[in-house]
Amino acid sequence: MTRLPLALIAPLALMPALAGCARSDPGPPPLSEQALAAVAEAPGVPREKLARAVDALFADGSPGETRAVIVMHEGRIVAERYGPGYHENTRFVSWSMAKSITGVMIGMLVSDGRLRLAESAPVPQWQRPGDPRGEITLKQLLQMRSGLRHVEAGDPPYRSDEVRMLFLDGRDDMARYAEDQPLAHEPGSTFQYSTATSVILADLAARVLASEPTPEARRHAVADYLRTRLFEPVGMRSMLPEFDAAGTLIGGSLIHGTARDWARFGEFLRNKGAVRGSQIIPRQWIEFMTTPSPREKAYGAQIWLNRTPTAGTEPLFPERGPRDLFACEGHLGQYVLVSPSRKLVVVRLGKTDDAALRGVVDRLADLVALYPAG
Repeated sequence: MTRLPLALIAPLALMPALAGCARSDPGPPPLSEQALAAVAEAPGVPREKLARAVDALFADGSPGETRAVIVMHEGRIVAERYGPGYHENTRFVSWSMAKSITGVMIGMLVSDGRLRLAESAPVPQWQRPGDPRGEITLKQLLQMRSGLRHVEAGDPPYRSDEVRMLFLDGRDDMARYAEDQPLAHEPGSTFQYSTATSVILADLAARVLASEPTPEARRHAVADYLRTRLFEPVGMRSMLPEFDAAGTLIGGSLIHGTARDWARFGEFLRNKGAVRGSQIIPRQWIEFMTTPSPREKAYGAQIWLNRTPTAGTEPLFPERGPRDLFACEGHLGQYVLVSPSRKLVVVRLGKTDDAALRGVVDRLADLVALYPAG
């Protein structure tokens, strides 16, 4: 019987084990036709990688329910996908993404000379002699540092000011409810995220735009201003703002629009307020909105920033994402992410409970990371 040399026997003995290792790592599963069809040719990164990043937001086991995702790169939609029952004509509720639209509207009124950033906010009851709320400036409202006693996301929820204002005792005149609250801090001294603050901003818009203080006049004035100055120039023709019984825009939470129109809004912000070379709002206003507030580095003016929070707020992904990235964010996982340096806008709309939102943000970070700077 011929004996094999030991140098040959050892590799042969290892071959079954090596073959088993190879079989245990089959690689990623094939993409579905739906996942691949959602991504355009030449999306600026490898097409399959982008398809997998989008698919991760819809896949079984992903956090909550993703209803729509749009990726725009260099002004072009390179990925678009919807969950069952949703499509390109579905209007999605903004929740707090509405705050960023309100911030742009206020910027237009400042540009028009109708409001002044550094002056006392023109709320009539604050102007009474001796009322300390008269020190609150428009800038402080925009940066969520008014000092007003507004409790957001309290426990139990029905004691939160945004819940009381939207659905309970403040619902018929939301601005009155928000403006009636006393100071809890010196104006300008403390960051306090507040849906009620954005409603105050919407009320200020109605006060300077409406020819008379009736609910109908207020509603029509603000709706027409948004339509002619923002929605139509940007191409956001699906947008449907809601108003309360007093005719105040519910500017902190209730503006509806298609995923494509939310992407158009993100592209408008990415281009610093310009559309096809036409400056719709001074670029300095978008720069102001995306500059950190003096009291919270992760917040600008009615918009969130990809910075490490000063305290008490949930970050985006500052350790992984571009420093210039900012976001319109809404309850239950609504996001419009914008990165000028990566020429990128990413929209995710859906329904995810707060406890699971980190998983959504991590998947969005994976998607953004596919696109290099420059």
